[in-house]
Amino acid sequence: MLMSQNKEQNRRIVLARRPQGAPVSGDFRLETTPVPEPLDGQVLLRTEYLSLDPYMRGRMSDAPSYADPVEVDGVMVGGTVCRVESSRHPDYKADQWVLGYSGWQDYALSDGADLMPLGYNPKNPSHALGILGMPGFTAYMGLLDIGQPKPGETLVVAAATGPVGATVGQIGKLKGCHVIGVAGGPEKCKYAKEILGFDECLDHRAVDFHRQLKNVCTKGIDIYFESVGGKVFDAVLPRLNTKARIPVCGLISQYNATQLPNGPDRLSRLMGTILVKRLTVQGFIIFDDYGHRYDEFAKDMSQWVAKGEIKYREHLVDDLENAPEAFIGMLKGDNFGKLVIRVNDRTIAG
Repeated sequence: MLMSQNKEQNRRIVLARRPQGAPVSGDFRLETTPVPEPLDGQVLLRTEYLSLDPYMRGRMSDAPSYADPVEVDGVMVGGTVCRVESSRHPDYKADQWVLGYSGWQDYALSDGADLMPLGYNPKNPSHALGILGMPGFTAYMGLLDIGQPKPGETLVVAAATGPVGATVGQIGKLKGCHVIGVAGGPEKCKYAKEILGFDECLDHRAVDFHRQLKNVCTKGIDIYFESVGGKVFDAVLPRLNTKARIPVCGLISQYNATQLPNGPDRLSRLMGTILVKRLTVQGFIIFDDYGHRYDEFAKDMSQWVAKGEIKYREHLVDDLENAPEAFIGMLKGDNFGKLVIRVNDRTIAG
């Protein structure tokens, strides 16, 4: 059951300390502060939906990265779908829905620069955090611009039932690829084949995962969409074809690491394969690298979803106060679909 938001108090979840390895509940702290008042040129946002994504683990660390870390005692970052509670901004009115980045809290102020209007009655507002937002955009640009799929090619997708991987695989099928998914557990693999339309999906937890991948990739691998790393990439590397493409949007298996893994140094093998097979390995940060192409994505994806050519699954968790445990579980692979916190029950206390 969702807890009612309060007109007078703002619940917010802050970073209590930097995690050592995998995050635990003690790394977060729930606080309550007064609801702020907007000044001239500002809007007060009330959070309806909060997106939880793997990149947030990196922001909890103070190691150098592409974005500033969350400060200790600072509000956890995150994309949000909000309604305008009150406005002193000429471009926004009360009750308007917006896509923003106000983080793990009930209320936030904005000057409007970081907001995308969603209208007054969006059909599926939380989709702006998933299939029509950052995950969908990541899948679209990573596969089409870096992966360059061609009919008949073999595409392997890590985290195949997650919001990015599921979309990558479906776009790959639209482009005529033979699509192999990799997921955790038989239920997810069944979903990838029967609902998403993948040609095959392998359970990376299987003891003979390497052998299974070899058997289904009889023509090698032309595109590997990377978001996991670790043993999945180890199995993929020897199967890559000459001039294979590897878009890299994340490395979930490494997010909790505090040092290099034990074992032999495999860097020379990787670099040798990149050279001999002339691989293209390209990391990307979606809005930094492709923000100027969002309209192109939104047009295509909206049409695919409307026609039922792209299917989308959300994993909704009720109440802001459950965000830490849901996030911890996501990093373990417990979620099934795009993880979204439904913050507001549409009743306001106070």
